[in-house]
Amino acid sequence: MADHLQLADPADPAPADHPPLRAPDGSVNPAFVARAETAISAGDSALLRELVTDLHEADLGNLIEALEPELRPRLVELAGADFDFSALNEVDDTVREEILEELAPQTVAEGVRELETDDAVELLQDMPEADQAEILDRLPVAERATLEHILDYPENSAARRMQTEFIAVPAGWTVGDTTDYLRETSDLPDRFFEIYVVDESGRWKGAIALDALLRADRAAGLDGLVQEDIRKIAPTDDQEQVARLFEKYNLVAAPVVDPGGRLVGVVTIDDIVDVIEQEAEEDIKALGGVSSDEDLSDTVLTIARGRFNWLLINLATAFLASSVLGLFEGELQQMVALAVLAPIVASQGGNAATQTMTVAVRALATRELTSANARRVVLREGLVGLLNGLGFALITGIAAVAWFRLPGLGVVIGLAMVCNLIAGALGGILIPLAIQRVKGDPAVASGVFVTTVTDVVGFFSFLGIATLWFGLK
Repeated sequence: MADHLQLADPADPAPADHPPLRAPDGSVNPAFVARAETAISAGDSALLRELVTDLHEADLGNLIEALEPELRPRLVELAGADFDFSALNEVDDTVREEILEELAPQTVAEGVRELETDDAVELLQDMPEADQAEILDRLPVAERATLEHILDYPENSAARRMQTEFIAVPAGWTVGDTTDYLRETSDLPDRFFEIYVVDESGRWKGAIALDALLRADRAAGLDGLVQEDIRKIAPTDDQEQVARLFEKYNLVAAPVVDPGGRLVGVVTIDDIVDVIEQEAEEDIKALGGVSSDEDLSDTVLTIARGRFNWLLINLATAFLASSVLGLFEGELQQMVALAVLAPIVASQGGNAATQTMTVAVRALATRELTSANARRVVLREGLVGLLNGLGFALITGIAAVAWFRLPGLGVVIGLAMVCNLIAGALGGILIPLAIQRVKGDPAVASGVFVTTVTDVVGFFSFLGIATLWFGLK
């Protein structure tokens, strides 16, 4: 696949007299979109190719998303061989699925043939099995076998992110042999960062950085340049684990080596950036009770259905919290101020718990929070809750006295505030730890339990202390 290195810049002129792709604020220029839509509607293939051929795949993906849905497949068809199918990996899943459904299998197959294996796998893996098989059947035998083998690995494994295009040379070569090979070979990977050394059976022996190769004498053997302590990846390693490896050791590429020691692929930093973004997006969505599959382009019905179950669970926990108010129905009737102030205590505890939970869930995801330091972190969060509780006890106590002219009410809400902020801080870290201990996903399940704890503790502590302090029955 040709590597389009030209990045659209707001200041760069578009081809001929066309408007630039980017508006001054960096968004897609509506004038450029309108010009593309005009070309597509008129079936003007020449004009469309002039507009999109030199676009980077990320920019082309942005343009596709800006088009009306019915025009997107027509853009691919009119652009023909000049369309870079890797751009479909830059759009929302829903948009990509809609486009692929409208394209002829032969068109998709021809586009897949031009992609590197990691991009081809990314495009194929979310397709229905029947459509996937139909496209694979139209590929040459060798390419089909490679893609089918990769697709057999688990969805979030390193193998799904690797490309099988890499440079491997025999251990007996010299630097001159290697540089001549690189100069004379036309079908090298589009980009590479290391040269890999293998034995006669294709078993991995080590890696040579490009800068070391270029600085070495032509007559020097590769054995003196080989780094054997390079971090290797197994095909079945989880992609999140691989991303942490890249982050920890500042890697730009890592070889993928099978259990037999054979070099089967390489994972590069551009794919790892996608993994980091994907995992972070999933965590953010999970904390909000949103499905990781939800996209901005999804239909109203799809979004509503995806959010309904989580809202139903939250409704059940809300009834649980409200049942605590029912226990103090008589006290609330005697003293209306309690009903006014109770939500403040519960809400403040929930906010404190959310802060702690956000930090805890992220620390668990990055392995910063482990059993080795859990006790120290829990104690720290408890003390943070105590200090904030004392501070807000003073603030809310003064506000309550000024509002209702009852000094005792300030003491009651202050004590309840301390209790609930401590409970929120402890719940915000202990609940994610407990969920992870039972092999659950803290990002998915923590929120509903944490808010339930702070609501129940907040209502119960405030109304319970008020009942005792004012002698209510």
